[in-house]
Amino acid sequence: MKRIVLVRHSEEPGDDHVQTTLEANGHTVTTAMPFKGEVIDLENVGGAVIYGGPFNVFDTDKHPFLDHEAALIEHCLDNDLPLLGICQGAQQIAWHLGADVGPVASGIREFGYFEITPTAEAGDFLDRPLFLPQNHFHTFALPAGAVHLASSEIFPNQAFRIGDKTYALQFHAEQGPAGFRRWQERQGAPYGTLGAQNRDEQDRLMEAHHAAQLAWFSGFVTKLFG
Repeated sequence: MKRIVLVRHSEEPGDDHVQTTLEANGHTVTTAMPFKGEVIDLENVGGAVIYGGPFNVFDTDKHPFLDHEAALIEHCLDNDLPLLGICQGAQQIAWHLGADVGPVASGIREFGYFEITPTAEAGDFLDRPLFLPQNHFHTFALPAGAVHLASSEIFPNQAFRIGDKTYALQFHAEQGPAGFRRWQERQGAPYGTLGAQNRDEQDRLMEAHHAAQLAWFSGFVTKLFG
């Protein structure tokens, strides 16, 4: 049976909107954590999701497991399998395809809920602006052949696709209130840094926009993975 491989870079519970949507649609999902030394089994892979995380995608000498994840990216591209990269995962896809990845010179970041606007090329990916969760300070350039799908006021490159089955999203539409609150309560949460919203604003925007976020993202995941 074909399975969707979920590649995680931290030990989070499986309550995010990717996993819950895939399971609700009857997919078999397996989780791999290469940062802990786990090996990604490429046998019977029907698609993959590479989540966010704290690792610099260009530090492959320091984190050789990133090369194993690159092999999964290549496997999906070569075999025309659905592939979704989120935040660090999106940066990994961009880096694998030869694009620059890293922090911006100003040091600004997005931590909170920010408006994501579709580009003229977005098509049916996104038909209106949405406020979506963010937690990053690195960004990516668009790789050759990419279709630019979305932007924000601070970071213009928020999403791209390669072909019809590979998508890279800088934002965290997979993260529901429970998951985002874990980030809010984590030691070292980047409150007070340039670009970060305060908690009251985050909570207000979460309450106002999560329903629209879930409706859009669950539909996107369903369409991508079937």
